[in-house]
Amino acid sequence: MHSDAATVTDYVLSLPEPRRSEIERTLEIVRPAPPEGLAESMDYGMITWSVPLTVEPDTYNGKPLMFGALASQKNTISLYLMTIYTGMPMTEDEFRMRWAGPKKLNMGRSCVRYKAVDDLDVPLIVESLQVPVQTFIAAVNESRQTRRSK
Repeated sequence: MHSDAATVTDYVLSLPEPRRSEIERTLEIVRPAPPEGLAESMDYGMITWSVPLTVEPDTYNGKPLMFGALASQKNTISLYLMTIYTGMPMTEDEFRMRWAGPKKLNMGRSCVRYKAVDDLDVPLIVESLQVPVQTFIAAVNESRQTRRSK
């Protein structure tokens, strides 16, 4: 479900209960986890944490590098962990193998889908977001170079 909300607060307030409460609970977990230097905003119709263009201006689309995102979808909540997509600090396979959540992992390439925070392996998610900004940038750039050379 795409949102046209201009701010994170507007986005959260636009959600019906109990989804709003689950997004708020997720934000309590996710906001302190990533390194300092990221910007929280609304982009692509969801809450995003990105590397500002002042830190890394050389991006493939001219937009800030997305570090992570959170969105309320039709049937689930989606938490996008771009650190896993880049393989830093762990690969997608390692993340899947280490998952110890109370519910079975429902995951795309970098997107963990869930209905309630209680379904998550919170320590693993927090760990996956603890990547220094410069390490993340280097992993993204290396990934771009690898794709170009194929």
